[in-house]
Amino acid sequence: MNRTRRIAALAPLVAPVLALGPAVSAYASNTTAPGAAPGATCNVERESNGKYHLWGVGFPGGSKVTYSGSSSGTVSTDSGGRFDIGGLSGSQFVVKTDNVTLTCVVVEH
Repeated sequence: MNRTRRIAALAPLVAPVLALGPAVSAYASNTTAPGAAPGATCNVERESNGKYHLWGVGFPGGSKVTYSGSSSGTVSTDSGGRFDIGGLSGSQFVVKTDNVTLTCVVVEH
């Protein structure tokens, strides 16, 4: 009986949070290009030597990824759909693979 009362007491608190779920998800999905794998992202970070480090996750495993912008080239993802490239010049990159195109986010520490 007490358990039922506790659940009933928490319901008004949980319902508004659940109502936010789709709105938050819809907002987050706007950063992913149409046709992109769910959760595919790429990031750029400045290395201690002044060069830049580009990495991405959530791509199809074993696929070719083309990056362009400050530097350009092609790299393969590992079986988990990740890639990692260091020693690049510049911090602006666009990553493409098949029908996925993403603008990479600069990560500041």
